[in-house]
Amino acid sequence: MQISMKCSVAVHCLIFIYEAKDKAKVTSTLLSQSTGCNPVIIRNILSSLKKAGIITVARGTGGAELCLSPSEITLFQIYSALEPNGLSGIIGIHSCNGLKCPVAQNIQKVLYSPYYKIEDSIKNTMEGITLQSMIDDFHKLLNNKE
Repeated sequence: MQISMKCSVAVHCLIFIYEAKDKAKVTSTLLSQSTGCNPVIIRNILSSLKKAGIITVARGTGGAELCLSPSEITLFQIYSALEPNGLSGIIGIHSCNGLKCPVAQNIQKVLYSPYYKIEDSIKNTMEGITLQSMIDDFHKLLNNKE
């Protein structure tokens, strides 16, 4: 059970985009250097964030910018932009269709409700975390180093 690392890379990119506003043109190459990820991965993440309406990317020369205020962007929105299947992939239920065992015949129904509760709890928690709150945490860390 794991939320893909694409989400943490996306948050990294979004904080970088926010911090670089009016200071630098944010390109996939620049984000690649900051994240340590391949530029192709960065471009795929940026494309997903763009489709979700979280960022804009200038055609040709590049340059990513936030479309919304950081306080309007939730961690769940970021995650959802990257994971089209949503949270249903976080906890998988194995397939045992056609088996004669009574446990096998009913386990999916047994697990559906508790797994849904877990997914719903994760979603609610992620909706309560904004990009702004993560930027604030970033600034606190910077200020503690000075």
